[in-house]
Amino acid sequence: MLRPEQMSKLSVTGSKRVMSAVIEALHERKIVDITDYDGSWEGFEPGDSLEGADEVSSQLVTVRALQNILDLDESEVGPTTTVDLTNADERLEEIRKEVNDLDDRRDELRGRRRDIDDQLEQMELFADLGIDLELLWGYDSLDVLVGEGDADEIDAALETAEEVDAYEIFTGSDSNSVAIFAQVEEGERLDDALVGVQFAATDVPEKSGDPESNVAELQQERRQIEAELEKIENELETVKLNSGNFLLALEEELTIEAQKTEAPLRFATTERSFIIEGWVPTEKYDELADQLNTEVEGQIEMSELKRAQYTETSGHQEQEVHDEDDGHGGAAADGGQPVDAEPDTADEVVTDGGHSDGDLVTVEDEPPVIQRNSKIVNPFEILVRAVNQPKYSEFDPTIALFLTFPLFFGFMIGDVGYGLLYVLIGYAVYKKFDTEALSNFGSIVVWLGLWTIVFGVLYGEILGLHFLEWFDIHPVIEKGISDREWAVTWLLISVIAGWIHLNIGYLFNFVEEYTVHGAKPAVVEVGSWLLMLNGLWVFLFSKVGAGPAEANPTKPSFLAGPDAYLNAGPLGFGFTGFPEIMGLIGLALFVIGILILLTGPWYEVVEFLVPLAHTLSYTRLTAVLLAKAGMALAVNLLYFGAYRDEEGFHFMHYTTPDQAHSEVVFGGLSNMGSQVAVGPLQIGIEGAILGIPVYLLGHVVVLAIGGTAAIQAIRLEYFEFFEKFYEGGGKKYEPFGHERTHTTDN
Repeated sequence: MLRPEQMSKLSVTGSKRVMSAVIEALHERKIVDITDYDGSWEGFEPGDSLEGADEVSSQLVTVRALQNILDLDESEVGPTTTVDLTNADERLEEIRKEVNDLDDRRDELRGRRRDIDDQLEQMELFADLGIDLELLWGYDSLDVLVGEGDADEIDAALETAEEVDAYEIFTGSDSNSVAIFAQVEEGERLDDALVGVQFAATDVPEKSGDPESNVAELQQERRQIEAELEKIENELETVKLNSGNFLLALEEELTIEAQKTEAPLRFATTERSFIIEGWVPTEKYDELADQLNTEVEGQIEMSELKRAQYTETSGHQEQEVHDEDDGHGGAAADGGQPVDAEPDTADEVVTDGGHSDGDLVTVEDEPPVIQRNSKIVNPFEILVRAVNQPKYSEFDPTIALFLTFPLFFGFMIGDVGYGLLYVLIGYAVYKKFDTEALSNFGSIVVWLGLWTIVFGVLYGEILGLHFLEWFDIHPVIEKGISDREWAVTWLLISVIAGWIHLNIGYLFNFVEEYTVHGAKPAVVEVGSWLLMLNGLWVFLFSKVGAGPAEANPTKPSFLAGPDAYLNAGPLGFGFTGFPEIMGLIGLALFVIGILILLTGPWYEVVEFLVPLAHTLSYTRLTAVLLAKAGMALAVNLLYFGAYRDEEGFHFMHYTTPDQAHSEVVFGGLSNMGSQVAVGPLQIGIEGAILGIPVYLLGHVVVLAIGGTAAIQAIRLEYFEFFEKFYEGGGKKYEPFGHERTHTTDN
């Protein structure tokens, strides 16, 4: 669970006569992550595509282009495995011709519509001027300009222009619409006289009639185009409904064929033989070897070259397998024994592509990572991959995230009502969306809601109301919004939770460093921080400098001593602090940790307060707890009102402000108007009804803002916890094969 599934590097060698059969078998199994040959072996070259690859690729491009034109969405059609692909080539050609013809016509109409839109925009200017179109063009002795500009500024410019003999300016109802008629000297141009004037000229179409008539004609033509476009869209929609399943199924079949025909490009080949290297889960290697040898009747040599461990600087150690024969007719795993893939016809080949003084020669690549988590934990992998895919040598933090992230969230929100709403929202997302990411997100929200309900029961709250008090039951714990001791206690609990959480992160890192680099680097680079973290907090929680409040201790009295909240506070653990000797030892360990760090990456010493700062960062859990409780309190106070007596603060569920013989904090909307008894409740009819929208909207806002608590919780996971041991950057497991959804193997 904390480690990925162990992977084995395999080699499959054989004659090219059986290569197609091997490709077919590997593709069907979908468990081998093929390693691309890098061209480094002497005498071997990357293979060539199988016959028909170009035709398959061409058809695949055609199918995907048609899907794009039809805007074909898998969710609109749904998965099916009953599509008949008989005469697929002929049917594809028919669909291609029909769709392309419709698409070409649609493009033509869209182009004409754009032209009309441009002309309409132009005609609006002419219509505003109210001048017939034939009066705006065709003159020999006059220059005419139509456009948008400031008529006064234009008039001033033309008045002083020497090249203009006479002119007239017309404006429309829009003060920016301008038509200029001018007589200019021979060889001069009217627009030269307007240099420096803000004026945007518009081309005048060589048409006749009033502009309004032209606008009407253009609008009529546009409506006709819209009707034709709608007809074409309906025809394309019909094609999509009738042929969508076929196109999806054909695309899937062609994708599979393309994978198979192009697979040799990833192999090492000679004129007559091939070598495939790849990764497979170790526990499935023997089964795969038996199946391959059975299907190709022993005409291949298959070897387990190495098993990836978790103990090397590069991220793993590859444990070589040196058996002379692996029991499956395989070549020597160390690459030292030549294998005659086909004695009578094939070149002599070896599983590693050659010899290197007896050492294993193989394409060097990292083993892919298969995270091993249960179905319950699995959805939380998307949160881990949001940072990066785990490395093969790293611990997979998914289980730790599963155990702590919902716990942190539930602690901060802690409300049965909100928890139920989160569960419903998460379940709706889980059921509605088929994509793995959204489905997993819905599952995560459900878990957040469940922990919110658990803490809601412990706090005794439902939508911010203390429902346990309705049954004269005191809640197990309180949030502390009106009780300082509870609030400070939660701050201490948050710090302790951070202390434990960070210890787990450092311990993960210590084990990784120890297994990858050895004891000394683990002690220097990680053990030093463990000593600093624990030494510092043991000192802070010790009785050194502690005492009762009246003795003016150097430490806060709530932290250690007889008045410590973990001793006499609301939870009352009886903890007054670690003994003074432990505190002094802790301080010494903190100093020792710094000294050890100086022997290694000494530049990190400047961050010696990280154990303090990162642990204190967990107090945000309490901050959000109090903030969310305060928001819910404000909404309920606004609606129900509240009073305070010697027992504390109470919402006015059972009484009215007049009946509350105590300090009324706020009367509340629900207590306004005529008082009516509804069971044990007293409500004001008018205020209760009018206040319902306010009440609902307020809690929706609290629900939404409360959801941002997830950001604070995940921040602690990413920036405090993950930082201690997790880097990511592993290779994703991508086995050769295809998961069919629209076709069957038959």
